[in-house]
Amino acid sequence: MSHFLILKSNFKQMKNKLGLIFSIVLLLLLVGLIAGDLFLEKPKPQKNIYEYDLKELRKVDSSLIAYKEVFSFKINSEAVFGLAIDAEDRIYVSGTDKLWIFDSQGQVQSSMKVRGDAHAVSISESGNILLGVGNRVDVRKPDGGLNNSFQIKGAKAYISSLVEREGHVFIADAGQKIVHQYTIDGNKINIIGAKNLDKGIRGFVIPSPYFDLMFGRQGELWVVNPGRHALEAYNDKGDLISSWERTSMQVDGFGGCCNPSHVAMLSDGSFVTSEKGLERIKIHLPSGDFKSVVAAPNQFDAGTTGLDLAVDSNDRIIVLDPSRKMVRIFELKY
Repeated sequence: MSHFLILKSNFKQMKNKLGLIFSIVLLLLLVGLIAGDLFLEKPKPQKNIYEYDLKELRKVDSSLIAYKEVFSFKINSEAVFGLAIDAEDRIYVSGTDKLWIFDSQGQVQSSMKVRGDAHAVSISESGNILLGVGNRVDVRKPDGGLNNSFQIKGAKAYISSLVEREGHVFIADAGQKIVHQYTIDGNKINIIGAKNLDKGIRGFVIPSPYFDLMFGRQGELWVVNPGRHALEAYNDKGDLISSWERTSMQVDGFGGCCNPSHVAMLSDGSFVTSEKGLERIKIHLPSGDFKSVVAAPNQFDAGTTGLDLAVDSNDRIIVLDPSRKMVRIFELKY
């Protein structure tokens, strides 16, 4: 009987040892698999066919570039923000707490102090100088004297662009994503661009502080809808009367979160547009179709934003370059 118990005990011990050995072997195999996964060469992941290459997109066919830079001049300011031009082709530039006025050749004519940084500036047909400073509109006489000042209501109000005609001021508010219509005395008349699907108005998509507007040749108000890569035209009553949209990372359209950032208009009704992300300036026909390139990305510092635009009486394209703190003038090559 004792001999049988001894054999039973030995068998049990052997069974335990075999179980332990099996566990160790299993553990070693598992460690080997993990090590192989970590240190052995892996197959390369499949390329995302939808991912765009900005390096390639920054390249522009030289045959598409129809303009040349003819001259430029520096602005002596800590920062520069806005650009405008008057009927006599004088160039207005807003910078840190100041506004400069230059002649068409870049010679300083005068300057004036500004109460804050004017990120929006425009000159009306009557010669009034309009400045957008945060949520405040300053209306100055042609000689620079303050005519009136009023504020846009709303905690998020931020004036990114403004224009005035016949005593009516149209104000692009990037913070509240709307266009306000005021009298030059500061009385609110209307809002333009609020979502109203029954009237075909989708509403503005403004992911960044760039939200531009301008008057067209027939007096219509053109407003950039940057999040939709679109331009929309409204009448004085706020009715949508025309629009065009071009979404593309290629040169014929606009890409990124929100482009174009700034616009101007040539005498034939063509649009001059500037972009951020892909720093470039282009011409689009009145239909919205791409026509040509004014300046390619390699003509700007990478990361440049705020390329404000203006067009003079000779259809020269005036560009404010905040990165280089310069005004740059472009003309047709031929």
